[in-house]
Amino acid sequence: MTAPADDLVAANRVLAAEGILDGWGHVSVRHPADPGRYLLARGRAPALVVAEDVLEFDLDSRPLGPTEARLYSERFIHGEIYRARPDVQAVVHHHAPSVIPFGVAGVPLRPLYHMSGFIGEGVPVFEIRDAAGGPTDMLIRTAELGRALAATLGSRPAALMRGHGAVVVGGSLGQAVGRSIYLELNARLQAQLAALGGVPRYLDPEESRLTTAMLGGYDRGWELWRRQGHDERRLP
Repeated sequence: MTAPADDLVAANRVLAAEGILDGWGHVSVRHPADPGRYLLARGRAPALVVAEDVLEFDLDSRPLGPTEARLYSERFIHGEIYRARPDVQAVVHHHAPSVIPFGVAGVPLRPLYHMSGFIGEGVPVFEIRDAAGGPTDMLIRTAELGRALAATLGSRPAALMRGHGAVVVGGSLGQAVGRSIYLELNARLQAQLAALGGVPRYLDPEESRLTTAMLGGYDRGWELWRRQGHDERRLP
């Protein structure tokens, strides 16, 4: 069995390799022994994260223990979602380009195929301008903004962030990774579908429910992705 920090490293590497994370974005996992803590790397590019970078935080997003490491300024995304959603065990925040238009165009993301049935209940859009009461640099730099984002997310597995990206959650690290990969792919496919024209036939609510139940935590994919992530750690 791999340690939680090692799995978190693998998740960072996999999401970077899949183009979900680049030099920015981050992924966390709730501490397996204490639901009031979570694990998140120090602030660095996800593809470069190693186990020694992984820190523990409380739900106020304060590091547990002294550290001089630079921290992700948007760690409040993680702490406030974990606080609001006891069911959530992992959180991903990413800036994948394919999802950005759906956060600004008023066109909802809808499930095109069975791997993305989890978005069948809709993907809400967070408007930071409303939450902050005016213009910002678009980052979730405070607990207050983190709470507002968590409220927009509600009980759903993903939310878009207007002009910024997306947040994706899961009941396990593997599920959050899988959902992040297939949310991005669904966005690309939906844009291709719009270019084709015609009348789209999305998954209906029952198809979405059944495919989501069938895929569960994306366990088969996570077994593969985790191995790939650990293998990439040995690369220079």
